[in-house]
Amino acid sequence: MTFRPYPGITIASLIVLAILCGLGFWQLERRDWKLALIAQVERNMAAPPITLDAARALPPADAQYRHVRLEGRFDHAHESYVFTTDAGAAVYHVLTPFHTNDGRTLMVDRGEVPRERLDPATRAAGNAAGPAQVVGVWRVPDPPGGFTPAPDSTAHIWYARDLAGMSETQGLTLAAPVVIEADARPNPGGWPRGGRTVVTFRNQHLSYAVTWFGLAACLLGVWLAYHVSRGRIGWK
Repeated sequence: MTFRPYPGITIASLIVLAILCGLGFWQLERRDWKLALIAQVERNMAAPPITLDAARALPPADAQYRHVRLEGRFDHAHESYVFTTDAGAAVYHVLTPFHTNDGRTLMVDRGEVPRERLDPATRAAGNAAGPAQVVGVWRVPDPPGGFTPAPDSTAHIWYARDLAGMSETQGLTLAAPVVIEADARPNPGGWPRGGRTVVTFRNQHLSYAVTWFGLAACLLGVWLAYHVSRGRIGWK
């Protein structure tokens, strides 16, 4: 048997092979993490509603996606609006301060409205004053990214759920840096439409892992074929 691989090519190939295999194993680890996250979210979404104090006492990861029950009053005069899309259509999420009966303030995402319902006067029935109860999902929003457009602070239109910016603009002090995403219970007049919590997660880590391992196998095959063609590896 002949086994005289070129040292330089072999060393370079081993380095690249190690990188490709490392990326493959990393994607498998990411897959396990994503599956655990999905399982935790499903458990939290299925659990009964808890109080505000109980949610704040939980570790952040355990509080995420838990249903919380609040009692108090909405502050409709200080709504903020977050632009997004739903099934390709432009919509706005209505974020309204909610003052609990014990004097704390949370931001509630009451759901979405189309552009023509952005003016509160067009959905006055849904902004009734008086005592209210909210059941919604506890969510720590993602911060604005580097490419997030600047808000229109005059119209209170935002392009990310920037709680710090909204609170400063509206003169609010929030009890927790979270958004309570209202459930699908219909509001009077039909607007805003709640129950918009997204609980689907992209999980393609296994296919990514297969791709990296496949590239590693191809590299190994090319290395072997090259050396065989040069008579450096063979069987006699």
